[in-house]
Amino acid sequence: MKKQPGISKKILALRKSKAYRKAYADEEFLSRDELRPVRLQLELLKPEMTLAEYGVKSTVVVFGSARIWDKKQSAARAAEISALLKKNPNDKVLKNKLASAKRLKASSRYYEVARDFGRLVSTTEISRDRKLVVVTGGGPGIMEAANRGAHEAGEKSIGLNITLNMEQGPNPYVSPEFCFRFHYFAVRKMHFVMRARALVVFPGGFGTMDEMFEVLTLVQTGKKSSLPIVLVGEDYWTDVMNFRNMAKWGYISTEDLKLFSFAESGAEIVKRIQDFYKVNPINGERKK
Repeated sequence: MKKQPGISKKILALRKSKAYRKAYADEEFLSRDELRPVRLQLELLKPEMTLAEYGVKSTVVVFGSARIWDKKQSAARAAEISALLKKNPNDKVLKNKLASAKRLKASSRYYEVARDFGRLVSTTEISRDRKLVVVTGGGPGIMEAANRGAHEAGEKSIGLNITLNMEQGPNPYVSPEFCFRFHYFAVRKMHFVMRARALVVFPGGFGTMDEMFEVLTLVQTGKKSSLPIVLVGEDYWTDVMNFRNMAKWGYISTEDLKLFSFAESGAEIVKRIQDFYKVNPINGERKK
């Protein structure tokens, strides 16, 4: 039987239509509001399946400001803003930025502490043949420093990047196979916590506070098993957060103050984590 004129063209046109696309290959369809539950599930499963394939079970989460750079970068940032201010001496925004940049120069020491910690923890046995894989938000600043330390130690580390209008891409020290990108904060937070055996928090702003209190709340309420939570830079934390006054007012219990400790160096952070697991063995491991 001869094909009717124009039939082949019609079939070709149908195959190119939006409706004919396979659902999982239709980006426009998957981006619809109604498909949000599917996208949430995909964001949960992709990193979970990848990390499981590589046998990653225990991590140490490092939070901290993206604005804390190393000494050289911090000096360059201040110099750049200063040069702009000379051209626009009455610019109040630039004046505020320069003041902030100068203050942040003093915080560059935290970059080196995070870098040293990333190197040490990646190569240190925390509890009976168990090492921890560094995981950060994958961005610049403290996140970069921790990933950098692990990279310099020849170990893999994880970066959980988030898509934001003002956010830059992942730092170059994240292991390529563990460089994940998220759209949803909620799913990203789940991945921070799911395999976490320790949490280390460096000075930071709203994002760092949000992430830290999320974990503190999960541990306080028993939704997450107890783990060592180390706040780096006691001067900073006691200045910006009066935890003892929270207990004094009765909004947390005095016992909640034991959920975290302070440290100042990479070696001290590692010791805090090791000391915790000497008393609280992982998964029923015998105490040494």
